[in-house]
Amino acid sequence: MKPGDVVIGTLRGAVETKVRPAVVISSDTYLVERPDVLVGLLTTKLPRTATATDHVLLAWRSAGLRAASCFRMYVMTIHRSDLTVIGHLSEQDWTQGKARVRAAFSI
Repeated sequence: MKPGDVVIGTLRGAVETKVRPAVVISSDTYLVERPDVLVGLLTTKLPRTATATDHVLLAWRSAGLRAASCFRMYVMTIHRSDLTVIGHLSEQDWTQGKARVRAAFSI
């Protein structure tokens, strides 16, 4: 598992818990040192107007997704054994995803 990987697991969203995709946003250092993973959700509910912390994926098919999706900075931690890697974001989508992570945190 590495940063930018697209994973699937039973994840809690804002409204319900269900099997859904997410993107690994943990650093390589975090992944070496911890058994859990930080992820940002992916949703097929595309926003009419994307916010500063949303990114509508351009290459969702090549990332292993079945439908057009949006990276959303809805962050959670989950044990890596509860996740399955199904793909990886394109370089352009991962660059945009990282920008959304930076926009969400005041670091």
